[in-house]
Amino acid sequence: METSNKVMITVETTVHKPIAEVWKYWTEPQHITGWSFASDEWHAPKAENDLREGGRFLTRMEAKDGSFGFDFSGAYDEVKTNEFIAYTLDDGRKVTITFVGLENDTRIVETFEAEASNPVEMQEAGWQAFMDNFKRYSEAQN
Repeated sequence: METSNKVMITVETTVHKPIAEVWKYWTEPQHITGWSFASDEWHAPKAENDLREGGRFLTRMEAKDGSFGFDFSGAYDEVKTNEFIAYTLDDGRKVTITFVGLENDTRIVETFEAEASNPVEMQEAGWQAFMDNFKRYSEAQN
């Protein structure tokens, strides 16, 4: 794969929760299964997360009707608690996530390398849907 052909896509949101809570919701498996899907027709029945440099993660995503499912998995390249996560997906694509504390809010900026099979706009919309779902889930927690 040629580096010059890589397309990077950025999605973001602001969650009305403090950064320590947002970090917990983003990284703990019992929370990941509550938000890591793009629409109500999907769910995440399983999540594993070894949040450290060299650690691995896996989230199983499945259509609720059982028609399709896949593992979203990879390995962490860098982890700075409450600040930054970088990982490489099992297909070799790179992802970075930055967490910025804004008083009692947290801004999350996620940049990922697009894959070649689907239109960039479709990928951006899909990853933004995950981000929007995360925001809804996090803000609903007490």
